[in-house]
Amino acid sequence: MAKIRIMASRHSAFYSPLIGAIAGGFLKAAGFEASYAVLPAGKNVQDFIGAGEIDVAQSAVSGSWAPLERGQQPRAVHFAQINQRDGFFICARRPDPAFTWAKLAGKEVIVDGVGQPLAMFKYAAHRQKLDFSSIKVIDAGGPDSMEAAFRSGKGDYVHLQGPYPQQLQHEGIGHVVASVGQAIGPVAFSSLVASREWLKTEAARAFTGAYRESRKWALEADPARIAAQEKQYFPGTDPAVLAETIRTYQRLGSWTGDIVVERAHYETALDVFLHSKLITKRHPYESVVVAPPA
Repeated sequence: MAKIRIMASRHSAFYSPLIGAIAGGFLKAAGFEASYAVLPAGKNVQDFIGAGEIDVAQSAVSGSWAPLERGQQPRAVHFAQINQRDGFFICARRPDPAFTWAKLAGKEVIVDGVGQPLAMFKYAAHRQKLDFSSIKVIDAGGPDSMEAAFRSGKGDYVHLQGPYPQQLQHEGIGHVVASVGQAIGPVAFSSLVASREWLKTEAARAFTGAYRESRKWALEADPARIAAQEKQYFPGTDPAVLAETIRTYQRLGSWTGDIVVERAHYETALDVFLHSKLITKRHPYESVVVAPPA
């Protein structure tokens, strides 16, 4: 079997279309033996692709804007959408069916302070008429540290990607009250990247076909079945929680539509980053995105 090396910038049930390509057997059926790794802290998947150490990675179109801001061409291009929604949630101490974003004003919120998650949170607050500066932001580090901080009693709210909030709710420690993805709507959140050279290969075409099937499966299959296939990738998560997380992402519309990175969604992502002043101009779609291999 041909080997294919896959890397994720983050590991989450939110990326079930990619994880499922391996766990659901789609890549194996296409003749691949796949390896899966998570990006080491402080590294960039584009560097791994440029060095020829991996073939495909989960990233985001925003990851290509930093080199463009420096006048450099990205080392990889985006060829398939994974999620067309933000996958983070706001988790509160108590249930709040009447939650509004205005309730975050003056409260302590443990916010993911890394590039895109923070930019999306700020843009969602802006869309919901909330002044981000009115929030008492707590920087607790990465997702594991954020969850641990909330468990220890810090913060009134925590901003996390699934399945962390769902696990907290399952244990009665927290309660999901809002979706950042719902607040923003369709956006080019995460996508698959590879080198332009690799995308010309037969392997790229075979991978893309298997991935397309996996993404459809992630959207349409019974969440419990998907969770059963993926449970080895989430050893610390209750299977029922994993299934509920997948069901939530299905209903949110994270995996609807074709795998093409839509131009309109790309433009919204530019709006998000311009709002936070993380980029200085609207970088052309064609500099970052290509069509999926036929």
